[in-house]
Amino acid sequence: KLPTMKMLLSLIALLSAALLANTAPPTCYSRVLSLSKEITESFKELQTSKVVDSCVETLPRLYLDIHNYCVLAKLRDFVAYPRCERVLEVSELKEKARSLYTIMISYCRRDLVFLTDDCSALENPILPPIEPS
Repeated sequence: KLPTMKMLLSLIALLSAALLANTAPPTCYSRVLSLSKEITESFKELQTSKVVDSCVETLPRLYLDIHNYCVLAKLRDFVAYPRCERVLEVSELKEKARSLYTIMISYCRRDLVFLTDDCSALENPILPPIEPS
């Protein structure tokens, strides 16, 4: 009976550890990474959506790599872009970009490491191949 009890306690401890790992608060880095991916995806969706307004076609390209120091200038330029105020999706995207910029320069400033400052990489990114679904 004792080995069964030890096994049961071990299983409970293992499941508790797994549960705690899944509920751990996001780190600054993970928040910045997920928000940048969300913004990049939203921008792609906006470019292909039916909301295509003439101003949407003129928006600055928005590919974000949070490991590239130039991403800060890219975010500033996008948020400051003077057109498209009347398009709700663009306003929402600009708000997300503003949030990401604020998080990067204030809350996570000491936690982020920039691996490059290649601004052209944000204009013409080398994207990984799309896997067939």
